[in-house]
Amino acid sequence: MEELIGLIPAAGKGIRLALPYPKELYPVIRNNHYKPISQFVVDNLTNAGLKHIVFVINETKHQLMGYFGSGQRFGCDISYVVQEIVEGKTKSTSPGLAHALDAAYHLVKGKTVFFGMADTLMKPSDIFKRMYESASDDDDVIFGMFTTERPEKFGMVRMDDDGRVLNIVDKPKQTELTEMWGCIIWRPNFTEYLHKCVSEEGSSDFAKIMNDAISMGMKFKGVHLEDGTYIDLGTYEEIADLEKKYREE
Repeated sequence: MEELIGLIPAAGKGIRLALPYPKELYPVIRNNHYKPISQFVVDNLTNAGLKHIVFVINETKHQLMGYFGSGQRFGCDISYVVQEIVEGKTKSTSPGLAHALDAAYHLVKGKTVFFGMADTLMKPSDIFKRMYESASDDDDVIFGMFTTERPEKFGMVRMDDDGRVLNIVDKPKQTELTEMWGCIIWRPNFTEYLHKCVSEEGSSDFAKIMNDAISMGMKFKGVHLEDGTYIDLGTYEEIADLEKKYREE
């Protein structure tokens, strides 16, 4: 039986928003109740039955740890991995998503990883459960797919008629593609490949790592969610979009 674990990267600096607190704690107010944006993905994961979630953070995210604590209030155990920038390993002070995901290798190796972003709101609430139930035993990677009108912001996905992922086109300025990946489930084969690419080869381009894995024969599947919505809180424009959509509900 597969052992499942959640993975939420939250090591970014959030410089674009210039908030006085981690952007993962951006308040979403509904019915006079506070809920930080990152709690939505935690709920997505626990709705799939996950009992252990890992946050990858940087050294400044004390407030995030203060809010989520041990995870007991959310029906799970929460672990924290501090992503350190090792001099000489990368030229960037913000080495990107692949490095953040690999930072938790010691906790996720050998397990099936459910990965979602901390600054996104995804519906339906049981998205990971649906994706996992749609997976075949031989699927290495399963994408949760959403339609977007902003392909330049996301990893766009090309699939065949059977839902097999052919390749990922990352943040294209122009494309005929309309489907993006919003969250991912992957099995130990991909964990090991990601670790090899990041730790041994110094790769940092997550889209290239995935495309190379497809070229090597790993099976990637896309699960489109007809009733799905995906909101990313990377900019103030997107925050305004979130507020508008919530008012309309």
